Amino acid sequence: MKPWVPGEIVVDPNGPEPLYSQVARQIGAAIEDGRLPNGARLDNELDLAARLHLSRPTIRQAIQSLVNQGLLVRKRGVGTQVVRTKVARPLRLSSLFDDLSEIGDKPESVVLVNRVEPAGEDAIEYLETPGLTHVRRLKRVRSTGGEPLAIMNNYLPDGLIAPADDELRDKGLYQLLRSAGVRLHAAQQNVGARQATEEDAELLGEKPGAALLTMRRTTYDESGKVVEYGWHVYRASRYSFNLSLTNNV
Repeated sequence: MKPWVPGEIVVDPNGPEPLYSQVARQIGAAIEDGRLPNGARLDNELDLAARLHLSRPTIRQAIQSLVNQGLLVRKRGVGTQVVRTKVARPLRLSSLFDDLSEIGDKPESVVLVNRVEPAGEDAIEYLETPGLTHVRRLKRVRSTGGEPLAIMNNYLPDGLIAPADDELRDKGLYQLLRSAGVRLHAAQQNVGARQATEEDAELLGEKPGAALLTMRRTTYDESGKVVEYGWHVYRASRYSFNLSLTNNV
């Protein structure tokens, strides 16, 4: 694949946004909208700097920013390539089942939905697979110590795995994917909050309007394909997300 020529990048040296950030933002936008597809190569730093009339350190900083976001990767002998993984922050690719088991809890699951169904527009968008006709839809309630903790919803491309309900009760989703030979690489995760609906409240043993944490995660394999999209809600009274931050300056 030939290197991408950044003819559409325009920088404003007098603008408030740093030059490297202008370049990174526009390359990132090209990755997001498909102009820079997975596997596309960028020109080397010297050529990019010459084309954009910028310094090499500015280009290096822009590229490093995108590498840190998981949108680009540097490969020796190949150069800088697009890896469509859209990592929002460093993630430990584990399921809630794995996390609970690791701290000595005994996770339990009630399987509410485990079926193959026609792929709607939302599933096609979330799984980033145009032409997808069917998806596997999962919905489970995860409990620990006899108390419900989370409602787990997932879309997976049909044919990736076909777990029985017993498997979903006894194992985590990522464990099942890895056992099927899926090599999980990275993910984009967004954390938020909302109030419990009546259905949420009934399944989680909370009152309607109770505070819930929400999480949406798109998981990618080593080739950059989406292997799972999940949207989950957690009881805020029983669950929190912990992030470790480091100073790279």
